[in-house]
Amino acid sequence: METGEQLRAARAALKMDQSELAELSGVSVDTIKRLERMEGILQAQMATTKALRDVLTAEGVVFTPENGVAAGVALRKDPPPNIRARKARGGLNG
Repeated sequence: METGEQLRAARAALKMDQSELAELSGVSVDTIKRLERMEGILQAQMATTKALRDVLTAEGVVFTPENGVAAGVALRKDPPPNIRARKARGGLNG
């Protein structure tokens, strides 16, 4: 994850709210809100971005590099067990 746009997109793809991401990553909700408002490259401590990336990738997000247009995100075709558990709890639709 390199950009605020990717952070927002990854969380949205998982249908995860900011408070859940904060709880799972140990990063405060205020920090997540600040980072998601950023345009372009995230300005944060490496430990903060690593914690967020680790949670999001464990949940099934794949961060795609810049391809001449923009960096992005995708969901794994075969999601890991924890994303299936969130789906069963109603955290994800369909």
